[in-house]
Amino acid sequence: MNIPYIKCHGSDNDFLMIDERKLESTLSDEEREELALLLCDRLEGIGSDGILFILSSDKAKARMRMFNSDGSEAEMCGNGLRCVARYVIEESGEEKVDIETEKAVLAVERVGEIYEGIDTFSVAIEPVSLRTETLPMNWTNEQAIEVSIKELTDQQTFTALSVPNPHIVSVVEDFEEETLETVGQKANNLPGIFPGGVNVSFVKPIDKNRIFVQTYERGVGLTNACGTAMSASSIVSVLVSGNDKETPITVMNKGGMVNCIVHENGEYRVELQGNATYVYEAELEVDISSQSFEESFRDVHKNENERYEELRTYAKSQGR
Repeated sequence: MNIPYIKCHGSDNDFLMIDERKLESTLSDEEREELALLLCDRLEGIGSDGILFILSSDKAKARMRMFNSDGSEAEMCGNGLRCVARYVIEESGEEKVDIETEKAVLAVERVGEIYEGIDTFSVAIEPVSLRTETLPMNWTNEQAIEVSIKELTDQQTFTALSVPNPHIVSVVEDFEEETLETVGQKANNLPGIFPGGVNVSFVKPIDKNRIFVQTYERGVGLTNACGTAMSASSIVSVLVSGNDKETPITVMNKGGMVNCIVHENGEYRVELQGNATYVYEAELEVDISSQSFEESFRDVHKNENERYEELRTYAKSQGR
């Protein structure tokens, strides 16, 4: 099977992007899972946090499906959606299009640069819900805002929300990655509370409307950035830390930075604005049955990568 792909990233949350419309035949879900397990492995595969599959849609300009490195499918992926947004916008020649995801048809568009020389795309993150049943989370109350979850830790409180994939967010003065990893692993081994698993984020306020976020991502582990987690964290920073709605909240992370604009009109939604960087383009010859692949060529986007490294260096200096 010949598969052209683009290695790309949003805030250093990296993906392999495959346009299924260009393949000889549409992939089955089993094949998508097998490809994710084979290709995303960072030791024996190409290495990535997941695969973005672009498909045709009768509801929007295109459809996105995202499979994590462990083969599971995510309900949404904000960083990945920005990469798909760039691809579809450049393909169509339009500045704003709709992309179908599992839970909703979402508007995406090209916007002003978040950092000089970085093409920036905005994606809508919705639906958002603070009801625990939507995660799902087995909890005594309809909402869980700033609650203690003794099975995780007695040192912090958490706020639960779906965006639409499940998140719990803790605002802290400072933290160690080891603590986040421990809490994240515990949370994803608590089927009595989180039957479908959950993404766990720690949020460190920097100053007004500026936060630093790191996430233990369900199905992946510690990541440099997670788009829906940064969106969820921006909402929690409004609820808990007094950050402002309707104005950009700058979210720093190990992979770079984004702007999140939190809107509320009965329900929350977030505009997630950030990069969609192409690392390189390549082609693979894949044999799923033998679990083997061979890359035929690689075209590296050198200048684009160098520009993003400048942004990453700046974000790291601001965040930690």
